[in-house]
Amino acid sequence: MLKRSGFKTKKLLLATSLLAVTSAANAGYTIKLDDDNKITFGGYIKADARYVDGNIAATDYWYGGGTVLPESQSNFGISVNETRFNTKYVHGDVTGFIEMDFYGDAVAGGGNEVISNSSKPRLRHAFIKYKDVLVGQTWTTFQNTSSLAEAADFGGPLVASAFIRQGQIRYTLGGLQLAIENPESYGGYRGDKTTRDDSVPDFIAKYTFKGDWGNVSISGLARQLKSVTNQSESAFGYGVAGRIKTFGKDDFRFQIHGGNVGRYVGVTASTDMVGEEAEDTTSIMVAYRHFWTEDMRSSVFYGNTQTDLTDRDRSHWGVNIFKNFTKQLSFGLEVGNFEMAESDADSDYVQLSAKYVL
Repeated sequence: MLKRSGFKTKKLLLATSLLAVTSAANAGYTIKLDDDNKITFGGYIKADARYVDGNIAATDYWYGGGTVLPESQSNFGISVNETRFNTKYVHGDVTGFIEMDFYGDAVAGGGNEVISNSSKPRLRHAFIKYKDVLVGQTWTTFQNTSSLAEAADFGGPLVASAFIRQGQIRYTLGGLQLAIENPESYGGYRGDKTTRDDSVPDFIAKYTFKGDWGNVSISGLARQLKSVTNQSESAFGYGVAGRIKTFGKDDFRFQIHGGNVGRYVGVTASTDMVGEEAEDTTSIMVAYRHFWTEDMRSSVFYGNTQTDLTDRDRSHWGVNIFKNFTKQLSFGLEVGNFEMAESDADSDYVQLSAKYVL
């Protein structure tokens, strides 16, 4: 008889494990074929009901920018696009991982809110890992995923978080990680959002200190950017991020970034280049998570990004509560605000989320 707790035959074992919310795979059913071969299937189903009111147009989640409206509007919507699935293949020292969600553009497929609400699968991760070397697409090495806030609004204050998935070659030695990653110069003339193909890969170094107390990472970024006139500009940025355990199961999460971090931080809140100059960005994100009971918790978070050339000043704060009804099923409620101060615009939101971890 099959049970969720697992069963074992001569060459087959089925087991279930719950992983961290911010990891690439949120859950997994592992089929162990033998001592060196196993396949894990995971992901989650998430439904969001979201009400937005203000003069920044409603989106499925807040990122670093938005469309400023001539006057305040309200919007209500229900979506399931954050839903995702993944597969991990392990053969001895070799691991392959693929993950997709449903934020892909559905216009060409005919999806709309009138009839079908269709959306296309979108590739998130696809990488191969052999011992200490990783090749493929996944979270940038510059990022500390454990420091992201737990939020109903996907990712929390992305406006001030390091948050990019891209192609890379990464080497890990203990707490040290070195990587070359896909280059792209984002921005150009003041207010322009064009991108150019770059010829020199981005270089990233990160060291993570870990212990029973949590973790803190220090990262550095070096790039050779291209302007719209094809001129080169050297750019350097830094980041300090982590998750610190406090009382009981509570934790404090933070990210601080500065320098020419550009597209690596804030999800379009800042650009790499403005004219012929590299933009300087300062970002800070803080979050505190408190467990009221074993199955109920809340997070309060705040993020702000400011830039020197485009004079952007953007913030996002939120407060939420989540309750697990089983280990796999949880419901959450969140209220918050997203602001683009340089445009004198902001929107409030209320979001109810239901999440079933596979």
